[in-house]
Amino acid sequence: MPAPINRLKHALGAGEMQIGLWLNLGDVTTTEIAGAAGYDWCLIDGEHAPYDPVTIQNQLRALDAAGGAAIVRVPVGEDWVIKQVLDLGAQSLLVPMVDTVEQAASVVAATRYAPEGKRGMGAAVARASGYGRIADYASNINDEICVIVQAETRLAMQNLDEIAAVEGVDCVFIGPADLSADMGHRGNPGHPDVKAAIADGVARIRAAGKAAGILHYDAGNFGYYRDLGVKFLGVGSEASLFRAAIHANLDAARDAVKD
Repeated sequence: MPAPINRLKHALGAGEMQIGLWLNLGDVTTTEIAGAAGYDWCLIDGEHAPYDPVTIQNQLRALDAAGGAAIVRVPVGEDWVIKQVLDLGAQSLLVPMVDTVEQAASVVAATRYAPEGKRGMGAAVARASGYGRIADYASNINDEICVIVQAETRLAMQNLDEIAAVEGVDCVFIGPADLSADMGHRGNPGHPDVKAAIADGVARIRAAGKAAGILHYDAGNFGYYRDLGVKFLGVGSEASLFRAAIHANLDAARDAVKD
């Protein structure tokens, strides 16, 4: 039996819109709820949320049980981090701060077994292969790993054509928050210069034949990014949605009982 087919990878390759949610709370119950909601993917944010290998593994289990497709954002694109997350069972990765073609190529190589790459052969005793139950895991897993690299600096945008052209990169995700800060507009990803840079970046990613991604919290902008050609669309975080719902509930209650 080979490794499972990666639905997200194949959908992005086919040019299908994939809508997803960031997971920042580190709580398996909220992850289970999100995973069952029907998002095309949910992202376990190992860069900015309280995750370690054990909690990432538990998040993957919760999403598997709920039927949701999982992505893990690793904290850094180091070989040992990528190897560990893949052995935990992740098949889709988002790697932050990829600024050069050399970094992008190294990230892809870290996700592939030799001779195509340099991933260590340890999955036979790890969750990725069902602790050996998926006996032919290594036979096809190179083809089922989805690699999403994150362009979020001016340097990355300068190198975007070369980064997007790397074989094995499935999607280039533009990080608007860090990009706007690097461009001198911290806290203002909607600045005209930032929007222009993102629009140009999406066009260049598409020209390379790869999927373009973005994260935005305002539903009023989702159609704009669709029209740009974004196919990997993050529409919020469970932490932000929870906060907004809590405040809305309290405001409604206070309005209902005020004199």
